Amino acid sequence: MNKLSSTPPNLDLDDPRFRIKPYQQIVASCTGAFITSLFVTPLDVVKIRLQAQQKAMLSNKCFLYCNGLMDHLCPCLNGKGPVWAKGNGKFNGTVDALMKISKNEGILSLWSGLSPTLVLAVPATIVYFVSYEQLRLHFKDQYNNYKKGITMEQPFWIPMMAGGIARIWAATLVSPLELIRTKMQSQRLSYAEILQALKTVIKYNGVPGLWMGLTSTLLRDVPFSAIYWLNYETIKQKFHKTQQTFTFNFIAGAVAGSIAAFLTIPFDVVKTHKQIEMGEKEIYSDKPGRSSGTWAVIQKIYTQNGVRGLFTGLIPRIIKVAPACAIMIATFEHGKRFFQMYNANQILQYESDLQLLKHKRKSVK
Repeated sequence: MNKLSSTPPNLDLDDPRFRIKPYQQIVASCTGAFITSLFVTPLDVVKIRLQAQQKAMLSNKCFLYCNGLMDHLCPCLNGKGPVWAKGNGKFNGTVDALMKISKNEGILSLWSGLSPTLVLAVPATIVYFVSYEQLRLHFKDQYNNYKKGITMEQPFWIPMMAGGIARIWAATLVSPLELIRTKMQSQRLSYAEILQALKTVIKYNGVPGLWMGLTSTLLRDVPFSAIYWLNYETIKQKFHKTQQTFTFNFIAGAVAGSIAAFLTIPFDVVKTHKQIEMGEKEIYSDKPGRSSGTWAVIQKIYTQNGVRGLFTGLIPRIIKVAPACAIMIATFEHGKRFFQMYNANQILQYESDLQLLKHKRKSVK
C-alpha cells in the first residue's frame, strides 16, 4: 500500500507537526503558476486578437496582456502591436479564433508573448501564495493561543487579512520590476539606458515614482484577494467532511474567483484605464508627468458611460478569472496536500517507531 494513502484521513493538516515547509510551498505554487499560464494564456491571446480586429483597443500605444497570473502592460511600437497580436483573417468569436490561429499559424502561436511575462509573474505568484500560507497559519496560531486550544476552524478575518496583506506585499515587490520590463520593451533600452531612465523617473517623481500605478493595482487586487480567500476558505469549511479532491478545489476556486471578480469589477475597469493612461503618459516619456487620480478616472468613466461603464467587461473578466483561479488553487492545494500527507506520514511513522522501541525496551527489562 502507498504510505501516503495510509495516513489517517481525519488529521488536521494545519497541525504544526505536519505543515509544509516554505520550500515545499514554493514548489506547489510554482507548479500551479506554470500550469495556470499554459491553460489561460491562449484565451488572452484570442481576446487581444479580437480587440485588434474590432479596433476595440483602449489605446494605440499599449495594451494589457494577461498570462492568467497577472496583467502586463505591453507597448505598441510605432502605433502597431507585435506581430502575434495581429495575424491574418477574420474571426467570428473565441472558438473560431482558437481554431483558425492554431490551423494557420501553428498551435504554439496561442502562447505568443508568454515567456517574457512569466519572468515576473511566476516569482510574484510564489511570493503571494507562500506569504498567504505563512500569514494564515501565523494568524491561526495566534487565534488558537488566544482561545487556549487548537481548532480546525478559523474565523473569517484570518483569510481576509492574510489574503490582503499577501497581495500588498507581492504587488509592491514586483511593481518596480514591471516598470523596468515595460520601459525596456517599449523603448528598447540597454541596461545602462534603463538605469538613466530610472534616475529620470526618480528626479521628476521621487522614489515613489518607481511604484507608478501601484495604487490602482492595489485598489483592485487587495479587495479581490480578501474576498477570494474568504469565499474559498468558507467553502472548504462548509464542506470540511467532503474529501478535498482536485475537482472539489477546482470548483471551489472557480466559484470564489467568480464572486470576487463580480464584486471588484468597478475597480478592474478603473485599474485598466489608469494602466493604459500610465503607458501613454509615462512609460514613453523621459520626463513622466502625473497621471489622473483614481477618483478623477471614476468620474470620467461615469460621465461618459454612466454606472454601466464601471461594469464594462464583466462577463469576459469572469470567463478569464474563474478558470485561472480554479486551475491555480487546485494545483497548489494538490501539491500542498501531497507535502502535508508526506510530512504527516514521516512524523507518524517516526512516532510509531519510537513507541515500538520503548515497548521493546520495556519487554527486555
